[in-house]
Amino acid sequence: MVMKYLDPKADLTFKKIFGNHPKRLISLLNALLPLSEEEQIHEIKYLPTELVPQLEGGKNTIVDVLCTDVRGRKFCVEMQMEWSDAFQQRVLFNASKLYVSQAKKGGKYSELQPVYSLNLINDIFAHDTPDFIHNYRIVHDKDSNKVIEGLHFTFIELPKFTPHSIADKRMMVLWLRFLTEINSNTKDIPADLLNDPEIGKAVEDLEVSGFTDAELRAYDKFWDSVSVERTLLDDRYQKGMEEGMEKGMAKGMEKGMEKGMEKGRAEGKHEANTETAQRLLAMGLSAEQVAKATQLPLEIIKNLSNT
Repeated sequence: MVMKYLDPKADLTFKKIFGNHPKRLISLLNALLPLSEEEQIHEIKYLPTELVPQLEGGKNTIVDVLCTDVRGRKFCVEMQMEWSDAFQQRVLFNASKLYVSQAKKGGKYSELQPVYSLNLINDIFAHDTPDFIHNYRIVHDKDSNKVIEGLHFTFIELPKFTPHSIADKRMMVLWLRFLTEINSNTKDIPADLLNDPEIGKAVEDLEVSGFTDAELRAYDKFWDSVSVERTLLDDRYQKGMEEGMEKGMAKGMEKGMEKGMEKGRAEGKHEANTETAQRLLAMGLSAEQVAKATQLPLEIIKNLSNT
């Protein structure tokens, strides 16, 4: 019998896989965070995912997975389907709240432990670089070796991931392949994923047969909401482009350039997207990734890659 699987990136599946399996979460964190050998995580304790403000009237927020280790370090994990500036600010807000929450009356500031924020993004937001892993710390603006310890942020653009780009980091490759290669169309799971103890168990947890009818309905509803959100974002992007073009047309008309503006608007937009696509292809992104980032037809992208 052919097994059917769910996509691990959905809210339901992601929390099921990582929200109650300490060894599995430790494996993921050690693989994806920029931790030295001495900083590796060995034991964790799960924490409530609702971050309650210390001051009355403050904002409550909820994260996907939250834990602490024996050193007192906090690790916050988020799976985000669409990128937005608001999400970036929410990540900063949540990490800061976790850091501040350690301060107890009479406690010493020197006892505060670092907060690590791991954010897996099923979208492309850094269009000017082929790099898909972005690590941030608080560093001196002229000497990056001078660091203020406390907050660490990691953002991973999943659509950009290609295994050969980080072949020397085996566990990172395996976990990112798990997150990007398995979905409802998957029939055969690669042996190297199944051979890893924690990833193999995570694959088993994605089998459709292990979910109730109510959970499967919630899973489908999640993807429907993602589709709606993506459509709204695309519509806002399109509207912004059109408004920008209209302003450009008005300025051109003031200079006596009325003729051909409608045609120029369409051609200008296409040319701009084409130039962006060529730059992304030159950076090494696949045709499928570039098509998603620029909204150009895949056939056009493939033609560009052959020129």
